[in-house]
Amino acid sequence: MQPSELGDALTALAVRSQLRTRVALDRAQGPEIVIDSRHYLSFASNDYLGLANHPELVLAARAGLERWGLGSGASPLVTGHFAVHEAAEQALAQFVACPAALLFGSGYTANLAVLASFLDKDAVVFADKLNHASLNDGCLLSRARMRRFRHNDLDHLEDLLRATPARTRMIAVDAVYSMDGDEAPLTELLALAHKYDTWLYCDDAHGFGILGAGHGSLAEHGIVDERVIYMATLGKAAGVSGAFVAASQLVIDWLINAGRTYIYSTAHPPALAAAILVSLQLIDAESWRRERLRQHIDSLREINDIGIKLKISRLPIQPIIIGDNEQALGLSQQLRQAGIWVPAIRPPTVAPGSARLRVSLSAAHSAAQVARLVHGIKDLLV
Repeated sequence: MQPSELGDALTALAVRSQLRTRVALDRAQGPEIVIDSRHYLSFASNDYLGLANHPELVLAARAGLERWGLGSGASPLVTGHFAVHEAAEQALAQFVACPAALLFGSGYTANLAVLASFLDKDAVVFADKLNHASLNDGCLLSRARMRRFRHNDLDHLEDLLRATPARTRMIAVDAVYSMDGDEAPLTELLALAHKYDTWLYCDDAHGFGILGAGHGSLAEHGIVDERVIYMATLGKAAGVSGAFVAASQLVIDWLINAGRTYIYSTAHPPALAAAILVSLQLIDAESWRRERLRQHIDSLREINDIGIKLKISRLPIQPIIIGDNEQALGLSQQLRQAGIWVPAIRPPTVAPGSARLRVSLSAAHSAAQVARLVHGIKDLLV
């Protein structure tokens, strides 16, 4: 794109109701947010367990700051890897029943590291059609041939596996899909990985902390397997920041030596690693948070009574499909006028014609707050 074309490109996005802008929150994350001095009931955050502003996490981070300082100061392979990073990685590995784990600054950089270090131009990666953008970008960065299969279509995937003779192959999927809240058939995918001698890479950004009694999608399905490489983010249900990859010790050793986004990035702040240790304890000990989420999901389904069919999901991601970009934006704005913040998600994040209101529930929401959301939606759509 030429410099002279940039303004027209942004105008074209606005015409299609696809122009994105940011808002600045005036106080900490929670079920109620403040923007431009106005209070809103928020159903936009991925803070599924309500831990992002938990006082014990704040105390752990504060204590970490006092002991370890703010910045890591260097990449992990220079002097940026602290003892508290080591402790967090060991705890994360144990938490998801894997031999080893490695911290990253974000799920995006974790996905880029895994895919680009395990695949090359002679490899083939089989990617679900609805994979997150970071998985798709990692596939492209790896230079591997990318074969996309229809969403959760095991027969289509097997046809592609059967017809692909490449020596190095990987199946890459989201464990939970961020826009629909549906889940990958991990047990069946692992069976195909064994049958066709391929890696299975699982991005569990939205399942970690929720499924498997909080231990994630692998625990939910009882999967322990050396050909599985597992990634989960820590800025959603865990309430902190960053991400980790868990796998065999050999896989982690390879990432330390070949994962470019790990090698060439300043290490994760050590104070956040201290908070991760406390977050894992809370996820384990406070199962009531997951039970409250289940109750909220049941309550939200009351909107089915007015003919609005939510996609079937047992996760806090509850999309209301509208279709038209402008209509979805309009409904989101009307909810804001009523003091309820629900984002409109439009292409290219979702497929054309599937613009939606994406409701994100949290254990921090009260039953009364979810009831207010239900009534607000009914008032708009009846």
